[in-house]
Amino acid sequence: VQLVESGGGSVQPGGSLTLSCAASGDMWDDRYIGWFRGEEREEVSCIDVHADFKWYADSVKGRFTTSASNARTRVLLQMNSLKPEDTAVYYCATARGCSGYGPYGYGDWGQGTQVTVSS
Repeated sequence: VQLVESGGGSVQPGGSLTLSCAASGDMWDDRYIGWFRGEEREEVSCIDVHADFKWYADSVKGRFTTSASNARTRVLLQMNSLKPEDTAVYYCATARGCSGYGPYGYGDWGQGTQVTVSS
């Protein structure tokens, strides 16, 4: 599955962005989708699109929301109250699971989309 992220950009602190992760193939055989950021691929969130289970890193909890579109053709990451430390390249990836500890067993990755938070 080829994944493509979009929606990145530059915003001021406190602003919002919505990232999108779309698949070129049949995405929903891959029920677990994770969001990551930075060179070290810090785990940000993950979702089980069949069961609507979601996990968030403590650093983004309460500010970021992940969801699947109704047609389950893409996964979104709504980012509110953005901070300068949220600046990074954001990636989505398929995973083998999404638990209370986060995503695991990564599969296909997108190319990333840049998010810059600066005044």
